[in-house]
Amino acid sequence: MDLFDLNANSARAMPLAERMRPRKLSEFIGQKHLLHKGSLLMRAIQADKLGSCIFFGPPGTGKTTLAGIIANSTSSEFVKLNAVSSGVAEAKKVIEEATERLRVFNKRTFLLLDECHRWSKAQSDCVLSAIETGSIIFIGSTTENPFVSMTRAIVSRCRVFELKPLETSDIVDGLKRAVASENGLAEYSLRVDDEAYTHIAWSANGDLRNAFNALELAVLTTPPDRDGVIVIDKAVAQESTQRRVLSIDDSMYYDMLSAFCKSLRGCDPDAALYWAFRMIEAGCDPLSIFRRLLAHASEDVGVADSSALSVVASALTAYEHIGPPEGYLSLAHAIIKVATAAKSNSVYLAMHAAQKTVKEHADDKVPDYLRDRTYKTPNDSGASYIYPHDSQQYITQRYLPDGLRDEKFYLPQDNPNEQKIKSFLDAIRRNKRN
Repeated sequence: MDLFDLNANSARAMPLAERMRPRKLSEFIGQKHLLHKGSLLMRAIQADKLGSCIFFGPPGTGKTTLAGIIANSTSSEFVKLNAVSSGVAEAKKVIEEATERLRVFNKRTFLLLDECHRWSKAQSDCVLSAIETGSIIFIGSTTENPFVSMTRAIVSRCRVFELKPLETSDIVDGLKRAVASENGLAEYSLRVDDEAYTHIAWSANGDLRNAFNALELAVLTTPPDRDGVIVIDKAVAQESTQRRVLSIDDSMYYDMLSAFCKSLRGCDPDAALYWAFRMIEAGCDPLSIFRRLLAHASEDVGVADSSALSVVASALTAYEHIGPPEGYLSLAHAIIKVATAAKSNSVYLAMHAAQKTVKEHADDKVPDYLRDRTYKTPNDSGASYIYPHDSQQYITQRYLPDGLRDEKFYLPQDNPNEQKIKSFLDAIRRNKRN
């Protein structure tokens, strides 16, 4: 056996997801919001002008793959580190080599850092000057929101691109490519039913790697029929994903989700419980139901009963800690709370009113007396900020810009809690008029 055979065998031993990893943009699956024709990211990659950036999003959405495509399309050096296993010493070595490479050969270096949110502040700080001077082009990939999980100094020097969970149709396309590809499963005599494709893709919940793993497991564990063909049907798909075959299609799923949301809004806990557990029985991820509950706790309940948001958030934490089936009690608790709470959409209306005004109104100058007083500018009017706690009454001080002095975004509605808020605000406004 020669070296090439060994390499071929090594390649076949790789997981299907790794063998099917795209090497160029034309093979990349999903993320059309980032990689459509003429998009900033597409143009930057094609022109080899991509600066430091961070890709963040759920697992299996193409973060590392996209970085690899950049590596294949650039004339620059490409170095990969993992934040879990790499420290300051490794990063400094990469930077020193990159600086020398740029000085001697005028060749840039891309540093790809997987799981970049795992780096400490000290580790992050060691690459700051190299990013600023252009010694390296930093590409981070992370499943965590970098604006929350990473140091602001690094994030401010990078353009952030958010990758989203893949659509079911995108994952089905990827699975079909794998079945037909020489790098994938073309060596097998294989037939995959459309319903099996759909189930595997739907169960993957936007994660293409997860779908590839399920398909490969199904192929490797299913014996051929009498004609030598490996048949992957709905039952096999169910076993390979360890989730029962859907008794609903995509259209029916969204109809049921809509019915669930309207039941919450309509104060019907019985219907809300039914639709929630009907979706779970069909294979729906309970976390997707929790996400809707979190949204409705503010959108439909809001300040009519602010405790609803706390109950849902606590129920979600409990579910994540104990899982099903006991965790379903927390889910049911949250559903009943949101469905039976007093309803108000004043938060929803206030948010959209504020967003609309921000987009349409150009006057966003902060009044002088509200500005940061740690510095002064020549245009300071000399007006003084009044500290509310120094006054026994609510002060007649305006906080909106001049052009928005009479704007109202939050309008309390007719429920007991918001009527208390309305009385409180009316008293303040009467005091201001006096």
